[in-house]
Amino acid sequence: MEKRFKNRLRTSPKIIAITGAESTGKSSLTEALAQHYKVPFEAEFARDYVLKLGRPYTFDDVEFIAKKQVEGYNSLIRSDNPLVILDTWLLITKIWFEVVYNKVPAWIEQDIQKLNIDLFLVCDTNLPWIADNVRENGGENRAKLQKRYIEEIEKYNFQYKIISGVGEKRVKNAIHILDQLIG
Repeated sequence: MEKRFKNRLRTSPKIIAITGAESTGKSSLTEALAQHYKVPFEAEFARDYVLKLGRPYTFDDVEFIAKKQVEGYNSLIRSDNPLVILDTWLLITKIWFEVVYNKVPAWIEQDIQKLNIDLFLVCDTNLPWIADNVRENGGENRAKLQKRYIEEIEKYNFQYKIISGVGEKRVKNAIHILDQLIG
């Protein structure tokens, strides 16, 4: 299995994906890091898309979201910046397909294997879950999904760090890790 991941060769920019269960501060952390490093970021696409649907989302909607995530990734990796940040990524969408539909489009698996992520920052679940019109997985499901995200990251041999802390402490913890990565 390890061989197929060796062709993730690329020199610049470093690609950072922010991930984690619902309501763990992914979007806030993404924006704070992008502002700190003065680099571009890809905002989470799924949330606004689902909010604007005006109906329950479908399998096709989730696949459209996944395609938009890849499109955003491809746009950012062409930048001259030393670092780009993604607010969520295909791994979360893959698990979304598995949990809700019990199937995943084959192209997602292929893209996860071929697209490079230098580091996943996994937002810890030490922040309270806050219900809203889009969130579906609080309580025990939140913990289960967090575990699945980490297992999936490990399955693909991606590097990751768990980011804990609240507010500015969480941002500082992430900056400390990224400073070590980009030197």
